[in-house]
Amino acid sequence: MPIAQEFELYRPKTLDEAGEVLKAHKSKARVLAGGTDLLNWLKEGLVAPEALVDIKGIPELRELRLEGKTLSIGAAVTFAEILESELVRRKFPLLWEASRTVASGGVRSRATLVGNICSAIPSLDSGPALLVHEARARVQSGRERRMVPLASWFLGPRQTALAEGEFVTGIELDVPDHKNAGAYLKLGRYAGEDLAQVGLGVLTDAAKAWRVAFCAVGPVPARAPKIEALLAGKALTDALLRKAQSLVAEEIRPITDIRSSKEYRLHMAEVMLERGLRTAASRLAGRGPEYGVSVL
Repeated sequence: MPIAQEFELYRPKTLDEAGEVLKAHKSKARVLAGGTDLLNWLKEGLVAPEALVDIKGIPELRELRLEGKTLSIGAAVTFAEILESELVRRKFPLLWEASRTVASGGVRSRATLVGNICSAIPSLDSGPALLVHEARARVQSGRERRMVPLASWFLGPRQTALAEGEFVTGIELDVPDHKNAGAYLKLGRYAGEDLAQVGLGVLTDAAKAWRVAFCAVGPVPARAPKIEALLAGKALTDALLRKAQSLVAEEIRPITDIRSSKEYRLHMAEVMLERGLRTAASRLAGRGPEYGVSVL
């Protein structure tokens, strides 16, 4: 299907130039990086911008680097580049594991992590990993810049905290202070490219802190604070796992759609929580499955 609309295409070479173009056009402009969602929306007539701002030529946005204890991922960094990064695999294996589940190899070679959070579909695979790592989005408007915690980023399906005229220049994650381990579990209808029916990210550390986040079972990906509070400071037991599973229905709001019924999503979220918690704990102890090995 062709794109049947006209727009101005801008290719800024600096962040400030991009910021000024977007500020001038405000809600009538769209940012183009990977374009894996945007181009489909253009073809389907879901968006009709008067300007596209191609940011791939801005050098800073192609950088993936560690600055002190902070990992910085530029807005033009693809999922394929994240998967190729030994830095990400060593310091943030949960994000690496989640990135492997995004779409297909071909899509991952174009799709960006920042584009994933800006599309803000409820099932986005990067959401749980970024939330449990308490990531932040770097945002710019004109020459002004601010940070937005991912915890307050997602406002609804395809709705974010991004204001008119702003764009995301990157994502930042801090390296955890303690030895840690995690797991990302994705339930799909079949092997291969599919959106999640349920997604779960778990992160734990040597101090027995637990962070848990779901996607695809509510209007936005979100942490599970009641489950986290129950688990805090405790070693896993069968009784504790059952209590945690009993809280799942209070933490998520699944719906019935073409991919699954809400009842199936709720049941599988409980199953996945137990497996995710056990996997994270076993990886922390040095005896769990390697990252990237499915436990579903």
